[in-house]
Amino acid sequence: MIANAAVSINGMSTLEYPHGPDALAAKDVGRLLLRCADRPGLVAAVSAFLAGAGANIVSLDQHATAAAGGIFMQRTIFHLPGLAAARDALERDFTEQVAGPFDIDFRLTEASKPKRVAILASKEDHCLLDLLWRNRRGELDMSVVMVIANHPDLADQVRPFGVPFIHVPATKDIREEAERRQLDLLRGNVDLVVLARYMQIITPEFLTEVGCPLINIHHSFLPAFIGAAPYRRAKERGVKLVGATAHYVTDDLDEGPIIEQDVVRVDHRHGVEDLVRLGADVERAVLSRAVSWHCEDRIIRYGNQTVVF
Repeated sequence: MIANAAVSINGMSTLEYPHGPDALAAKDVGRLLLRCADRPGLVAAVSAFLAGAGANIVSLDQHATAAAGGIFMQRTIFHLPGLAAARDALERDFTEQVAGPFDIDFRLTEASKPKRVAILASKEDHCLLDLLWRNRRGELDMSVVMVIANHPDLADQVRPFGVPFIHVPATKDIREEAERRQLDLLRGNVDLVVLARYMQIITPEFLTEVGCPLINIHHSFLPAFIGAAPYRRAKERGVKLVGATAHYVTDDLDEGPIIEQDVVRVDHRHGVEDLVRLGADVERAVLSRAVSWHCEDRIIRYGNQTVVF
């Protein structure tokens, strides 16, 4: 029953929780995300369309950037028996009847189809292993199809998770060749690429050709402590907060739309190793939340910002 399926588990509707008690019902649950110029009648038009298609709206979240003349964003979760078979027609009809007339940019997904995710890593293991561990526990609604690393160091740690580990050497001297090999592996095979402390610059050409979003994680000292040994220099400056930022990757490197951030307080008693450890803890938590929200279609981008429902 829909009433039972909407029970919350850790802030997530069980309709969207593929490993929860309503996993079987997820095959008929859709997610509709939209963004457009705000105007009267948008909510009514979307709701009327879904009702006319035989769908039951389970939840609806919306936000407008201004009382008038702003950008309107909405995330609607609905239940429609036989969604998989009806999806193409539903998407086509929505384009013709609603998206076209209202000039809406939208995305329609099925909750029962986990995102295919590739993780790029280097030598640091904390973010990579945390994502694999959470995914194995069913905390992340995604399918990790491969790990690509520019060093072989983490192969033995990845192997127990049953995920293919692919070593593609990458340095600034062979960046073009490395990205070409990575693109051969990624193009058409993944819905999301996660940079789990991948310590190589991503070129604009790679972003253009990969065909899916990228999420990156970094410490929140930027731009104060750019480059090597940021925690040592942070200690020398006597920082009082250690944090992390997860964001989408754009041509502007670490300046893409922010998805999630968090901090922990530190003081004079914390050494450099303490800062590194605490920073790694925050990075793991922030990245896992950002990846989870993306895979649950909770994020709408506009400009260089995000709205997370």
